[in-house]
Amino acid sequence: MSVSNETPENHAVPVVSADARGSVGIVTMRRPDRLNALTGESMDQLRDSLVDLGRSDDIGVIVLRGEGRAFCAGLDLKDGRVNPLAADPVEEFHDMLVAGVEVIWAIRSVPQPVIAVIQGHAVGAGFALAAAADLRMIAADARFSAPFLNLGMTVGDLGLSWFLPRLIGHGRATRTFLDAGTIDAETAVKWGLAQEVSADPFGDALDMAHRLCGLPRYGVRSSKTLINASAGASLRDHLDSEARAQVIGALTKNAVQAMDRASQRSKEKK
Repeated sequence: MSVSNETPENHAVPVVSADARGSVGIVTMRRPDRLNALTGESMDQLRDSLVDLGRSDDIGVIVLRGEGRAFCAGLDLKDGRVNPLAADPVEEFHDMLVAGVEVIWAIRSVPQPVIAVIQGHAVGAGFALAAAADLRMIAADARFSAPFLNLGMTVGDLGLSWFLPRLIGHGRATRTFLDAGTIDAETAVKWGLAQEVSADPFGDALDMAHRLCGLPRYGVRSSKTLINASAGASLRDHLDSEARAQVIGALTKNAVQAMDRASQRSKEKK
């Protein structure tokens, strides 16, 4: 999860766009100046875009990407209220995580395979978005990081503690989480987190998507369903448990102090 100290800008265009190239749906996060950090607005648009494309019989594969030099820098906690009517900060933060849960669930529940295109940083919730995808095509500068413990919080963020052990193994995931470490592109491929490092990850993702679209639609969609089922049937419960644990962790004294220190370092660098 990333924390921003800037106030939100007014967007003249949607912060998430969705379009199609033939049978391939493309969902793009469009806050490059904020490294595509997730806001309440962008999470709602991400969910709606994925669900709308998922309902289309014309779309065979969905490609998820971030505009600019990063995939997604995590949750932008200074974006403003997800729920202006929330009675207190605990309720508000929980609402924000629940909005993120709905995005993760959309990625997993749409019938089409979702290919994430990763360049630059995929941090916290951005790491979770990437991990939730069915496939990942990455650039040489891709970096996956989960710095939660450095912030006094838990590693349970939008399904990441469920996905990562299944993708790279329990031991590697545990080491990554407890070290608050970063997985670079070469290691991501070596560990099976990504399919390959590409000089043109978006172009290669489109090529892969078009190839998949050429396969029998029923087989591709049913295969995704079966693969999901093989990973376990408790993801939704796990997502809800993570959201509750993360709220509690974020409100502890250690977390507040860690965030204050991070905020001060950010100010000193400017």
